[in-house]
Amino acid sequence: MTGTVLSSGQAAMVLFGLFFLFLALRVPVAFALGLAALPVLLIEPRLSVMSIAQETFNAYNSFILLAVPFFLLTANLMNVGGITDRLVRLSRALVGHFPGGLAQINVVLSIFFAGISGSSTADAASQSKIFIEAQRKEGYDDSFSVAITAVSAVLAVIIPPSILMIVWGGILTTSIGALFLAGIVPGLLIGVAQMATVHAYAVKRGYPTYPRAKFRELLCACAKAFPALMTPGIIIGGKIFGWFTATESAAIAVLYAGVLSLIVYREMDLKGLYAALLDTGKLAGVALFCVGTASLFGWLLAYYKIPQAILANVSSWGMGFFATGFFIALVFLVVGCFLDAIPAIIICAPILAPLAKAVTMDPVHFAMIGIVSLAFGLVTPPYGLCLLIACAIAGMQMRHALKDTFIMLVPMLMVLAGVIVWPTLSLLLPGLISPEFLR
Repeated sequence: MTGTVLSSGQAAMVLFGLFFLFLALRVPVAFALGLAALPVLLIEPRLSVMSIAQETFNAYNSFILLAVPFFLLTANLMNVGGITDRLVRLSRALVGHFPGGLAQINVVLSIFFAGISGSSTADAASQSKIFIEAQRKEGYDDSFSVAITAVSAVLAVIIPPSILMIVWGGILTTSIGALFLAGIVPGLLIGVAQMATVHAYAVKRGYPTYPRAKFRELLCACAKAFPALMTPGIIIGGKIFGWFTATESAAIAVLYAGVLSLIVYREMDLKGLYAALLDTGKLAGVALFCVGTASLFGWLLAYYKIPQAILANVSSWGMGFFATGFFIALVFLVVGCFLDAIPAIIICAPILAPLAKAVTMDPVHFAMIGIVSLAFGLVTPPYGLCLLIACAIAGMQMRHALKDTFIMLVPMLMVLAGVIVWPTLSLLLPGLISPEFLR
């Protein structure tokens, strides 16, 4: 390649070779991305430390990314302020009488939690503390308890408001409002698939069931949880109707969760607030550090025109609409096994976007294929962060939970295939409510 010391192929070998080497040495993903980029500075005279620092800073200098710590703080305020407890009671009143009642509550609570927090890791941590030990006491197998807790946590990145949707919208300038609407149907379908899986397990293994809640108990649970359930309406409705941006909606969600915890439910004190802020700082620091190093890695890929070199070969395959959709899903499924979802989006989405455009795939449909596919990486090794969290809290090794986890992923893969084959599943709500968001 003219003007650079390394060709596209050589640069790709250095970047990806070192990255996978560092992963094999068990270096954290965010550090592996940054360290893999450093040797290029020694090889390429046109690049300097300052230029690399500038590109990394540009990744952080984003108004949209401010939504990430705000949504994480919302989730933590929910847990500290008693909001999660009220959602648990509502979930029990709704589905506790289904076979495998406690596991069904686990899934339904993840659906509610997803509509507020946008973070699968926060969901996995809080749900694991609530449900794993409780399911042990009721006779559930440890592998099943860990698997359903981890797998249901991935709903938080599919059902809006999702941090991944915010990052995707910022990287590819796709309407975040449209992404929020597009994630509702696929997310609910995956939730139903998980509940059906729990039903099959419960019938086969004889897991316990709670008595059906009386209508008065259901109404009481709904009334107590209603203020908390207003949170996703405020976030999503405000964004869709143009009342505020995604970042502003996240900030409003924090204020609303704070008011509920301090004034309405009165279950959070200053010590609890401090703990929520501290935990948010830790999680946000990790997530945003990944953004910086992944953006640097992605910038170097663009600098050496590696995406164009890759697409030149793939485009020659002559894939149609459906084949392209399944290829995109396969790439994100594989990449998600090794990378956190945020750096995977930053690196891979711009590379695959021209393929989607070549077959006239709607950008929102393309985004949903990518986001749903990346959700699987949260529970598949070697990365599998949600599964790692659940296993750590349960005190068991990941390999013991893999069989049940993979079984639970099968119906979810069927939903992913449906999202690819029937774009209407993703585009129905954006087309009905705000058609101007599409294309």
